[in-house]
Amino acid sequence: MEKRKRWITDWWPERLNLKVLRQNCPRSNPYGENFDYAREFESLDLEAVKKDLRELMTKSQDWWSADFGNYGPLFIRLAWHSAGSYRIFDGRGGARTGEIRFPPRINWPDNINLDKAIRLLWPIKQKYGRKLSWADLIVLAGNVALELMGVKTIGFAGGREDAWEPDEGTDWGPEIEMLSGKGRFKEGELEKPFAATEMGLIYVNPEGPEGNPDPVESAKQIRVAFSRMGMNDEETVALIAGGHAFGKCHGAAPNTFLGPDPSSSPIEQQGLGWKFNYKTGKGLDTFTSGFELTWSPTPTKFGIQYLHLLFKHEWEITKSPAGKYQWVAKNAPAIIPDAHDPSKKHPPMMLTSDLALRFDPAYSRIAKRFLENPKEFEEAFAKAWFKLIHRDMGPRDCYLGKDVPKEVFIWQDPLPARDYELINNKDLEELKSRILSLGFSVQQLIYVALSSALTYRDSDRKGGTNGARIRLLPQKNWEVNKPEELAKIIAKLEKIKAEFDNEHERENKKVSIADLIVIAGNTAIEEAVKRAGLEFRVPFAPGRVDALQENVDIEFWSAIEPIACGFRNYAREASINKIKRVEEMLVDKAQLLRLTVPELVVLFWGIRALGAVYTDGLGVLTKNPGVLSNEVIVNLLDMATEWKPADEFGYLYEGYERKSGELKWRATRFDLIFGHHEELRAVCEVYAALDGKEKFVKDFIAVWTKLMHIDRYDLWKNNRELYRKLTAGIF
Repeated sequence: MEKRKRWITDWWPERLNLKVLRQNCPRSNPYGENFDYAREFESLDLEAVKKDLRELMTKSQDWWSADFGNYGPLFIRLAWHSAGSYRIFDGRGGARTGEIRFPPRINWPDNINLDKAIRLLWPIKQKYGRKLSWADLIVLAGNVALELMGVKTIGFAGGREDAWEPDEGTDWGPEIEMLSGKGRFKEGELEKPFAATEMGLIYVNPEGPEGNPDPVESAKQIRVAFSRMGMNDEETVALIAGGHAFGKCHGAAPNTFLGPDPSSSPIEQQGLGWKFNYKTGKGLDTFTSGFELTWSPTPTKFGIQYLHLLFKHEWEITKSPAGKYQWVAKNAPAIIPDAHDPSKKHPPMMLTSDLALRFDPAYSRIAKRFLENPKEFEEAFAKAWFKLIHRDMGPRDCYLGKDVPKEVFIWQDPLPARDYELINNKDLEELKSRILSLGFSVQQLIYVALSSALTYRDSDRKGGTNGARIRLLPQKNWEVNKPEELAKIIAKLEKIKAEFDNEHERENKKVSIADLIVIAGNTAIEEAVKRAGLEFRVPFAPGRVDALQENVDIEFWSAIEPIACGFRNYAREASINKIKRVEEMLVDKAQLLRLTVPELVVLFWGIRALGAVYTDGLGVLTKNPGVLSNEVIVNLLDMATEWKPADEFGYLYEGYERKSGELKWRATRFDLIFGHHEELRAVCEVYAALDGKEKFVKDFIAVWTKLMHIDRYDLWKNNRELYRKLTAGIF
C-alpha cells in the first residue's frame, strides 16, 4: 500500500525544515521552565544511588534474567552505547541528554535489548525522581558496574540534563534501511560527519565490513570509526579489550524469530521491543546481535583473559546459531562458562572485530603491551572509559558531584585559573576608547569577535569566546578566520593588554585577550547603533581567560575546520561544487548555537547590516554597511529586485533592478533562503516593517550577547542568574 501524504514534509520533502530550532523548548520540560537540574543533583545522595545500583546488579529478574547472575555487563553496554554515538565533526550523539531512550537510537539494531536495561533501572529512577536524570543514571550504572567487577575507575561527573523529545535534527546517514553503509561511503571514504560505518550501528559491523569476516579490513574501519569519536589507537584497543573482558553476545537462533523495534512494537508490549519468539525468548534463548559467544572465562571480572586468549590460540571461522560469522579457537578446551547453565562450558570464541586487534600491526603492538603490563592496561582502560562517558559534557565547570577527578585532560579544553582582579565599568570604557583608536573598521572588529564566538557548539559545549583559541593554532590559520587580518588585530589587542596590565600591576588587575576580543566586537556594535541614530549599550561580563597553546587539542580542532559558514557568507572555493543545499548547513549551525528561528533571522541579517562577511559586500544588501539597521531586510523583501543565478552551482546570485536592469546586489543561497522560505520570510517581515527598526537593533544585541556569553560556564557555575540573563537577552 502506498504511504499516505499527511505532513508538509511528505508533500515537499526538499523544503528546508526548521523544526530542529524548536526542539526541546523549555515548555517541553514537565518539571517547568525554571527547573534547575544542577541544584537538584547537588542535593542528591550519590553514595545511596551507587549502593542501590550495586544491589540491583546481582538481583536477576524473571522477566529479563541476568547473564551469569549479573547485570553489570548489560549496564556497561547501555552506558557505552549511550555515549558511543558521539562524533567529533559536529559534537552530536553522546550521553549528555539521555537520547538513547528515544528513537532513532533506541531502535537501532546495535541497541537491541537495551530497552530492557533501561526498564531494569526504572525503580532507581523512580526513587530519586528529579534529583537524578536518566542521562546521568545510565552513565552512572555503567560506571558502578565496572567498579563492582574490579575496575578502578577515574571517577564520575553528573550534570547531564534529560531531553524530553527525540532528536530529529541529527543526520545519522543517507541509508533508508538499517545495517547498510553503502550511502555513506564515497570513493571508499566515510563521509563527514558520520562515524558509524553502517546505519543503526555505534561503530562497525562486528562480523566484518558489510559482513565480510576479514580482520584486517575490519581494523581499517575500526580505526576510522573510533577516530571519528575522537579516540586514538591506544584508547581504541583499551576500550575494546576492556569492554570485552565482560559479558557475552546473544544469537540463540535466526533473527526471523525477532519482533519489531520498541517504536514499532504492539501497544500491549508497552514500549518494549525486540520480542524474540524462540522458546522462552530470554536467557539461553536470547537474540541481540546474532553472535553467540562469551569472550572470557571470567565474564564478570576485569582482567587480561580476553587478550590472553586472543593471542594464545589460532582461530578458525564458524557460524553462530543465528548464522553470523564468528571465530572459534582451534583445538581449544571448553573453558568458557555458560551464562545460565553452570554445568556447561564452551570453547573460546571471538568476533572478526576482535581479531582485528591481533592482525592489525599497530593494534597488535598495543594489545601485546597491555597483555604484558596488566596495570598499564587497567589505567588506559579507565582513562579511555572516562573520556568516552564525559567527552560531550563540556568544560569542567559543568561537572557536578563529589566524584569528579582532579586530573585534567586535554580533550576537556582546559583553561588556566584566573589569579587576578577583574576589570570594572570604568576600565571597560577606557578599553573601548583604546580599541576605537586602533583604526580598525566596525566590520573588522565584529568579524573577529563573531569568528571567536562561532566556534561554539552546544552539542558538546566546545568552543566559544572563553580562551580566545582563535589566536592559537590551528584556529588562527583557518581560512574562514581571515588569518592575515586576524593576526594584525590580535597583535594590537595584545599591545593594549600589555599596557593595561602594566598600568594596573599594583592592583593585580588584568584584562584577557579573550575579553578584549568581545569588548572590541561590542564597541563596534555600539558605534554601528549610533550610526543608526539609536543609543544602546551591549551587555558584557568580564572574566574570560586565555587558553595556552599546550592545552589545545590541535588534532581535534584541525579536523573540524569549517568548509562553509552561512553567518559569514563563506564557502571554501574548492568545496562549492560539492556543497548541496547550503541552507541546511546554516540551520544546522544555528541549532548548534542554540538559536531559535527569530534569533537566527536577526543575527544573520544584523551581521549583514554590519558588513561582517568573508567576502566584502557579498549578501550585504545595503549601501551603508557598518550601520545596524533593518535596511538589509527591507531590501531583501523589495519586489523591485529580480534575482538571477550567477554560477553553475546554484550558490551565487545577482540582484538586478527590474526596471533598469542595473546590477544592485550580490548574494548567496545563504541569503536568499530568507526570502524564499515561508517561515523565515514571515519573521523577516516583522523586522522589515516600519515599527521593526528599533526591535531589530534590540533583538540583535540580545542574541549577540547570548552568543558572546553562551560558553561562560564559569558564570553558570558561580552566578547562574547572571548567566541566564546574558544568554536570554535580558538587559
